[in-house]
Amino acid sequence: MAKNKRKKKCRRHGGLQVVTLCISTSLVLILLGMVVFSVLTARNLSSYVKENLTVTVMLSEEMTQPEAHNLCVKLKRRPYTSQTAYISPEQALKEHVKAMGSDPTEFLGGNPFVGSIEMQLNADYANSDSLKWIAKELKSNVKVTDVTYQKDLMDQVNDNLKKVSIVLLALAALLTFVSFSLVNNTVRLSVYARRFSIHTMKLVGASWGFIRWPFIRRALLIGLLAGIVADIVLAGCVYGLYTVEPGILVVVDWMVMAITGSSVLLLGLLITSICSSFSVNKFLKMKAGDLYKI
Repeated sequence: MAKNKRKKKCRRHGGLQVVTLCISTSLVLILLGMVVFSVLTARNLSSYVKENLTVTVMLSEEMTQPEAHNLCVKLKRRPYTSQTAYISPEQALKEHVKAMGSDPTEFLGGNPFVGSIEMQLNADYANSDSLKWIAKELKSNVKVTDVTYQKDLMDQVNDNLKKVSIVLLALAALLTFVSFSLVNNTVRLSVYARRFSIHTMKLVGASWGFIRWPFIRRALLIGLLAGIVADIVLAGCVYGLYTVEPGILVVVDWMVMAITGSSVLLLGLLITSICSSFSVNKFLKMKAGDLYKI
């Protein structure tokens, strides 16, 4: 009876350790998953903002509409172009009348607007350095009079996105270090409770790999469970964001979710297995007398 009670007590104690380690690891993985999600979302947001900055190509009065449409087709084939739209003089006049409420043809005697092409660039080319040679290339066409874009806004967007990226990367590195330390301490406590069993197996001639494997296998299982729990929580948070703001799907696509989920699972497996291996190795290297001093 006494042996059965001790066995039940040990099982309850071991099960409590597993639950505690799983919960603490899940909380750490949720934080890491949020950082990975933020970094990927910031990258998509950067691309979205850059690709919505408009470059206006002003056309001369001599350019006909067929020529303008042909130029749009040529620009669309260029690697730096995301989208193009031709604005005819008549369309520009209608937009002006709608916005300002007055028709300039009434006192000017004609349409003062010329045709133009509005371009959206691919994110990799939406910077001042690339736009210098893009503008030079566009102006090589004799019927292109000017190329305009919001240089100050573009520079400000790029600078702010760089700062945000640096902050997120620094936060990711810090949280990775902190999470490794927290999980390592939790795993070490669970291995500490079995330090005498480790020493006994070492005395009967068991190899270090044989002794280490059950702990690593248990750590991998805990890491997998913690990763699944963390992924469920993160998915719930994203769904909550979607219900509040459906437009979030513009920057949160399936690729972001897949990378975040797989990263959380991989980090859970890596952190727990590495910490378990380090902790077991520590007790394997210790002598019998040292086990009583810690």
